[in-house]
Amino acid sequence: MSILSLITQASTVVQLVMAILVLVSLLSWWRIFSKYFTIAKAKKSTDEFEDRFWSGSDLNAMYEQVRRGNPNGIERIFISGFSEFLKLRQKGGMELSDVMEGTRRAMRASYQRELDYLDKHTSFLASAGSVSPYVGLFGTVWGIMHAFRGLSNVGQATLANVAPGIAEALVATAIGLFAAIPAVVAYNSFAHDVDQLASRFDSFIEEFSNILQRQAAK
Repeated sequence: MSILSLITQASTVVQLVMAILVLVSLLSWWRIFSKYFTIAKAKKSTDEFEDRFWSGSDLNAMYEQVRRGNPNGIERIFISGFSEFLKLRQKGGMELSDVMEGTRRAMRASYQRELDYLDKHTSFLASAGSVSPYVGLFGTVWGIMHAFRGLSNVGQATLANVAPGIAEALVATAIGLFAAIPAVVAYNSFAHDVDQLASRFDSFIEEFSNILQRQAAK
């Protein structure tokens, strides 16, 4: 018995379960690859920006350079914070504490948007990883029930009579695991990467705020 024959000979309900799981698996892989490149791009841009930032570049020149480019991740946090700082400083008559509070709020808002963007669609991977095995198990249970019902039309029940039906049903569980395992592994990996980026963003906000405060106090 080949896998293909087991699938084609399965009951309609089991075939429908298999089709759903294959679709979920394909969508999961699409999400995995797209999210991988998104996070990889965020990591690369963060590394490059931090190298430039801590090299002692002039903040105004750096701000203009980053703003004219295609800002990503931490660069957008920098732009939102520095632009708000300049705007509040130009108003005049504001306490330094108020200026810094407004700057931090602007960076925190941008920080949250970046995390939302990085976390986008990862919930689908979590759902696929947790639900797919149970969907596959439902197909297996249904297939086994169908196989045992078929024994009622057989005079003598033997293993040869019931084995094909059970084998067909177990394919649904196998497909469910095939859909779930990559989704779970990818979700955990992406969650770890996003947590690391969030920590780096958070540290940058605090360090950049201190730099701006020292600059404004001069």
